[in-house]
Amino acid sequence: MSFSILKWICPPPETFEEPSEDNGKVEWFRCLPYVAIHLAALLAFLYPVTIPCILIAFLSYLVRMFAITAFYHRYFSHRTFKTGRIVQFIGALVACSSGQRGPLWWAAHHRRHHRHSDTEEDVHSPHTKSFFWSHTLWFMTDYSVPTFNSEVKDWLKFKELVFLNRFDWLPVVFLASGCYILGETAWFQTWTGLTGATALIWGFLVPSIFLYHATFAVNSIAHLFGKRRYDTKDSSKNNLLLALLTLGEGWHNNHHFYPASARQGFRRREIDLTYYGLKLMSFFGLVRKLRPVPTWVKEKASP
Repeated sequence: MSFSILKWICPPPETFEEPSEDNGKVEWFRCLPYVAIHLAALLAFLYPVTIPCILIAFLSYLVRMFAITAFYHRYFSHRTFKTGRIVQFIGALVACSSGQRGPLWWAAHHRRHHRHSDTEEDVHSPHTKSFFWSHTLWFMTDYSVPTFNSEVKDWLKFKELVFLNRFDWLPVVFLASGCYILGETAWFQTWTGLTGATALIWGFLVPSIFLYHATFAVNSIAHLFGKRRYDTKDSSKNNLLLALLTLGEGWHNNHHFYPASARQGFRRREIDLTYYGLKLMSFFGLVRKLRPVPTWVKEKASP
């Protein structure tokens, strides 16, 4: 057990290489932090819910969800826009604090998902295995724990990203600790009425649970329920509710038909808050060259 913990906290570089085969074996030790966060979030029921609680939870969710969707997904996985080295690292750092592994791991598995979507080689299809597998268990297997370096050779030259990917637990610990420390300061307690414990619960634990399941729902629910405007080889679907919860990721059928665009809501009425955020960042020069949806893609859509 101690060796496993040490290997997890300070993993050797070879642990990021792809394993030889997928045996479907769940590494249950890896489930412990995930389960622990869910159980710890239940402490929220011991305290009254106040407006500051809701506000800090919403802000924590919104910022980290944007980092996941804009950077982990649209930038690192699909390279749909360009940015500088500092901004790309900050985006990766914030997204990493969500507890969804490192930027290279996330991008590598997502790229493999697109290449083999809803086939036996898909890492998280609800059709080849089960809903629960596609929603949660897939990322806890021996096969999925390592980073597939072969999928992200374009990012391996950035040593800071490799470091962040290797020690992906650090941003999670820093955010959780920061919430508690902030909640213990006198001025924060006076301003919000929160304590260290409640700041930890509502600033980290509760929004992290929502981040987990909103993101995971794109892998599971968005391949089962919704509408299809494009005839893709997989079962991806557009889902309005998921689009609202994930700042635009729910337009999943659009995305699987044309993943090279920074925008996933191809029509004006398809709300895509991540894209709007990227447009705002481009106005201030933080990102550039957002790849648009080509006219031919829009014309191919069903009514």
